[in-house]
Amino acid sequence: MCAATHCRKEVAEILEQAERAARSWDMHYTHFYTPPVVQDALAAVNQLGDVTAVAWGGYPQAERCRIALGREEVMLAAKEDPSQLTDAVAALDCRGNFMFDPATHRDFLGAILGTGVVRDRVGDVLIQGEGGAQILVEPGLVDHFEASLTKVRTVPVETRGVPLSQLRVAPPKREETNSIEASLRLDAVGSAGFRMSRSKMADLIKSGDVKLNWRPVSKASVEVKEGDVVSCAGKGRLEISSITTTKKGKFAVSMVRFV
Repeated sequence: MCAATHCRKEVAEILEQAERAARSWDMHYTHFYTPPVVQDALAAVNQLGDVTAVAWGGYPQAERCRIALGREEVMLAAKEDPSQLTDAVAALDCRGNFMFDPATHRDFLGAILGTGVVRDRVGDVLIQGEGGAQILVEPGLVDHFEASLTKVRTVPVETRGVPLSQLRVAPPKREETNSIEASLRLDAVGSAGFRMSRSKMADLIKSGDVKLNWRPVSKASVEVKEGDVVSCAGKGRLEISSITTTKKGKFAVSMVRFV
């Protein structure tokens, strides 16, 4: 669950929006939120009784989602199939030749925010190798990005709106991993799960490329627990399935890696 102060503030704002939706009998949309906020918000809205909430990020596995809010009567189709929320999320295709100047998720996000748009109006950024990226955004921003998103790093790009049906999303590969660790430090567990040296994992944490439960983390000494999600730029994410203590006092950690 999401316990940070700003997370509670976001959930409170979503509840206020849900109450407005109930009074107006219209469907309302939030901005894009991270999985912990979405999870807490859906649980909180469901307790209201007279409002239904459905999360949708443009494709089934989306991490960042908008939440549609409305009375049961106006949310029936969305509850059955969130992809019916056709006016909730738009897709952009950002094309360029990145063969000689590869761009990362961070590079694309920097270019996106550099156009003057705040983060919560942008969903997932799907890197497409040397060809560019596909970006999920609020529909009202398509024209803005088509005109403003013209360069990523040193590479000129062409940005245009495309139907969600043209998203190129590879199904995630699932790998189960078991490891015996002397501690539950993030760098120790992460290095085992992502199959890299502990020093390399520590460097990625310090550089801001690692998130714990979708929130930035800068200390390699932070300990993980069951249910935690560790994501690493370009490496996928780990879900900590279980942690047990061995007879020798070490930790047997079971993880699932999605890449």
